[in-house]
Amino acid sequence: MKFKIYFGFRYSDFEFIYNFMPNYKDSINKIKPGLEKAVAFFKEELGSLRTGRATPALVETVEVECYGTRTPLRQLAVITAPEPRMLMIQPWDKNSIKEIEKAISSSRSGLSVSVNGDFIRINIPSLNEETRKELVKNLKDKMEEAKASIRAFREQAWKEIQEGERAGLIREDDKFRGKDELQKTIDGYNDKLAQMGEAKEKEIMTV
Repeated sequence: MKFKIYFGFRYSDFEFIYNFMPNYKDSINKIKPGLEKAVAFFKEELGSLRTGRATPALVETVEVECYGTRTPLRQLAVITAPEPRMLMIQPWDKNSIKEIEKAISSSRSGLSVSVNGDFIRINIPSLNEETRKELVKNLKDKMEEAKASIRAFREQAWKEIQEGERAGLIREDDKFRGKDELQKTIDGYNDKLAQMGEAKEKEIMTV
């Protein structure tokens, strides 16, 4: 059987090697875990923005100086919302109550904290118009930070694609295909941020 020769390789061998060469999809797939983490972090940040209703997300990420290390509150206590404007926190270790109270009070959340025996109670005040506007501003700041993270991942992937093309590992036409596909991927994640931000803003502004 005769094989087509391509620079000393059988054509079938060359195809096998080419299929395992780096391509633009590798660069895009490489940043997807980071993009997912950026969106997840933004979602967590939104949860910490208080509205007029009580939700454990308001305090569960507050870091508490306990046992010689800073630990998220959700790992130290059970957090419930027994009433629409009240949170109850029951620490696993009763000796950590003072540290938890201090951490919440100094977290700039604007929440009023009181200790009732083995529990910590937080009453959620209603929001006035000025507070709502300030929260929306904070929301937009957090969204810009998330978008900046997304842009950084885009630049990372695009730089890698360009370097691959200059090194002869990625064809020129594939470089531009990669640029288009990369932008579509980034647009998709930015759309997720926008949808989450719009939903949170509506929640904040709802009286």
